[in-house]
Parts: sequence; C-alpha cells; structure tokens
Amino acid sequence: MQEITTQPSAWAEAVRLAPLAAPILPSRGERIAAVGCGTSAFMAEAFASLREAAGHGETDAFPASEMPPGRPYHAIVAISRSGTTTEVLRLLEAVEVPTIAITAVADSPIARAANDALVLEFADERSVVQTRFATSTLALLRAHLGQDLGQAMADAEVALRTELPLEPGAFDHYVFLGTGWTVGLAHEAALKLREASGSFTEAYPAMEYRHGPISLAGSRSAVWALGRVDPRLLEDVAATGATVVAGELDPMAQLIQVQRTAVALAELRGLDPDHPRNLTRSVVLS
Repeated sequence: MQEITTQPSAWAEAVRLAPLAAPILPSRGERIAAVGCGTSAFMAEAFASLREAAGHGETDAFPASEMPPGRPYHAIVAISRSGTTTEVLRLLEAVEVPTIAITAVADSPIARAANDALVLEFADERSVVQTRFATSTLALLRAHLGQDLGQAMADAEVALRTELPLEPGAFDHYVFLGTGWTVGLAHEAALKLREASGSFTEAYPAMEYRHGPISLAGSRSAVWALGRVDPRLLEDVAATGATVVAGELDPMAQLIQVQRTAVALAELRGLDPDHPRNLTRSVVLS
C-alpha cells in the first residue's frame, strides 16, 4: 500500500485543484445529495456533514443503492474511484437532475454518464483497498468549502513518520468513534482494518457508543476517537479496561495512522493488504 505514503503530496494537488473545481461543484445554497459505495459512501457522508456545517446548504448522503427516488435536489455529487461501480452508474442514468462525478479515471462509464466530472488521476491507486483517492477527494471538498488544509498536510507528515499510537497485535477488537463529519471517517477507519487485516471492527457516532455497544469493550479492545470526542465518554470507555486512542492530529491524518495500522496487522497475520480475499477494485454487477 505505497499509496499511503503519498497522501500529503496528493492532498496538496487536491487543494491546488479546488479553485478550478469550484465552477463544477454545487453552489452555496443549493440542496444536494452526495453518493458513493463503500469507502466513497463514507467520504460522501463526511462531505455532507462538512457542507452543512459550513453553511453551504442542505446536503444528504446515501449509499448509491439506498438513495430515495424522487427526492428533489439541485444536484447530485457521485464519488467513484474506478468510475465503474454499478450502483453509482445506475443512479446517474436514472436521475433527472444535474450530476457531478468525482473519479480517478477519465474515460470511465461514470465520468461519461455524469453531466460534469472531476478527474483526480493523480490519486488513482493499484491497491484494491482505497486510501489515497478517498482522502484526496475529501481534501478537495474541504478546500472547496473554504477550509485551510495546511495543518492537515503537516499532520499527515507526522502521521507517516511517527510510531503508531497502539501496538496492533495487542488487540482483537477495534472500535472507531466520530462526531459530525468524522462519523464518516470512523466508518472508513473500521472498513480499512476490516478489509486489509480481517479484523473485528466497529464504528459509531461517539455519543451512541454508550447506548449498547460499549458492552463489548474490554481489555482486548482498542477504542479510537477520530477528532474531538467528549472526554467523559472516553473516561467511561477506559473504565471498561479498553485502550483509548485520542490523538491531536487532523482527523484525516489520524486516518493515515489507521491505514498504517491496517497494513501492520495484515503483515502480522500473513495477509496481503492490497488484495484482500473476496474483494475487487470495483463492484460491477451483471
């Protein structure tokens, strides 16, 4: 997964692209939906939360297969690394509102089906497991919403060169917590460990963790907070005997730490983190 190490430079390229992408992406005040599948759906979820918080307009997020039909929007933003994901393509072909695709492949069915396309070729990947494309897409969208990603890129360098915040082989159970836009990142973090290393992982909005899931926490659990989480919740988690990780880095940089943890776990277990069993680069249905 060499793509992990190139993320700071990829984010810088995404930030550079943001002003050029502005005329294509939805305008402030428009009611939009963001869709994707798997990792791309989680990036859509994070973007939706960020866009509403920034005051740019009502924004829904759905897995492409679950978007309600007939709901009125000014535009739909569809994220797909390969540009071939069947559920996303079917959605774009069915809707009657303007559509924008964000993909890594210019000559792809989804890029052709959308009214407009933003192509992040610099962020494409060989690995089946997404890392660089997902975070570069989110970097582009964060920059588009007016965020300064200077600290995020500096934190990404830190996340790449420092020791991991926990010993991967010491745990059998990993939980990721987020609030607001980092709920999507928490889901993505859990997916990364699950895909690359076959780990038992969960993800929740932070304050929901007390409402049942905490019953599984114990000495072999690592509970990782992405972004700011109520310290009193983390105290309750620590009281179960679980190990708590609550870093100070930008949440996207924390995600890099999770990606590195996934690779370390896979190697400990003799697995190939780039080619997990039962997975392909894109889900294309007949």
